[in-house]
Amino acid sequence: MAELGNGSLGVVDLGHAKVLQRIDGLAEPQGVAYLAASDTVYLASGGDGSVRRFRGEDLALLGSEKLGDDADNLRVKPDGAQVLAGYGKGLAILDADTGSRTGDVELNGHPESFQIEGSRAFANVPDAKEIAVVDLAAGKQAASWRPPGGDNFAMALDTASGRLLVVDRQPPALVVLDPGDGRVVAQHPTCGDADDVFIDRQRSRAYIACGQGFIDIVQAGGDGYQDLARLPTSQGARTALFVPELDRLYLAVRQNRGTEAAIWVFRPQP
Repeated sequence: MAELGNGSLGVVDLGHAKVLQRIDGLAEPQGVAYLAASDTVYLASGGDGSVRRFRGEDLALLGSEKLGDDADNLRVKPDGAQVLAGYGKGLAILDADTGSRTGDVELNGHPESFQIEGSRAFANVPDAKEIAVVDLAAGKQAASWRPPGGDNFAMALDTASGRLLVVDRQPPALVVLDPGDGRVVAQHPTCGDADDVFIDRQRSRAYIACGQGFIDIVQAGGDGYQDLARLPTSQGARTALFVPELDRLYLAVRQNRGTEAAIWVFRPQP
């Protein structure tokens, strides 16, 4: 877990609900990715613009690659051969085995959440009020889609149903697009200051984590979504992770007055 406020990387034992290990002295750690095949942890730090690699077994440092300003989100290609990192005004392509940068894709602003589909990537670029469609093989942006609203930060890709979910902050809304051509197929109001959205394929739901202090649960039906529940959380708690294998939704809750920093664990029902 990237502990931005602490400047640290924390290892949490979910079964026993305790912190096992912590690496301190990091500059604004923001993005974490894990490669099971090589047991390697990748960490992006916005403060120094680096991506570090750690051995999963003991978190020994394996190497570091300097990218540029504001390195944050990380994604692993489905084949495990490459890691993509958002930073500055582009995406860096890293070799998964060595961590070395093998390519760059220039964008029209800083990429927020992005998703990978085969040889394509979709990146939210709120500075340009667009979704950038990236051709990874060619190493360049191939198209620009303009979603309604603005401040498009959160994104999830449902390959099974062929839907790209984007959450705008202003006005707060879930926007559902066809990833083939960027056509908007549905819109649905949601909570404010969203930063993460996840798809629960088993239940045909989406979970939206909002800094406003809620998690919105919406149910897919046809091309649209309907409200299922709104769970109160904590102001500013907008970083989440849904793990289908464990059937759990994890929410990072920052320290507030009277509330310690913690990970809240939700079990979907039914």
